[in-house]
Amino acid sequence: MTEIDSSEANSLSERRDSDRKKLIVDVRFEGGDGTGIANTRDIGIGGLYMTTTATLDIGTPILMNVSVSGREMHIGGVVVYSDPGHGVGVRFKDLSAEDLDYLRGELNLA
Repeated sequence: MTEIDSSEANSLSERRDSDRKKLIVDVRFEGGDGTGIANTRDIGIGGLYMTTTATLDIGTPILMNVSVSGREMHIGGVVVYSDPGHGVGVRFKDLSAEDLDYLRGELNLA
């Protein structure tokens, strides 16, 4: 795995619009030339990080099916961070109000 120095790690977290919680759930995704199943490493109301070896470049639109505590969500997003061979950070796009409220409640996020 690529080592990230603390200033870069802080920079990554400062770019997020919302907090994330560690949560590992399956993600079925389609984006770019990739289709597959991945796992989240963390998730928030603004996005998630998923571990995958699929090549997904920054800016790639992605469609995801994510199940959190039994609720199946179909979420669109865009890749905003890529660590090739390890995973990607995805910012949600057009998250429904119902899914947003559900995530806030389940993840105890503001």
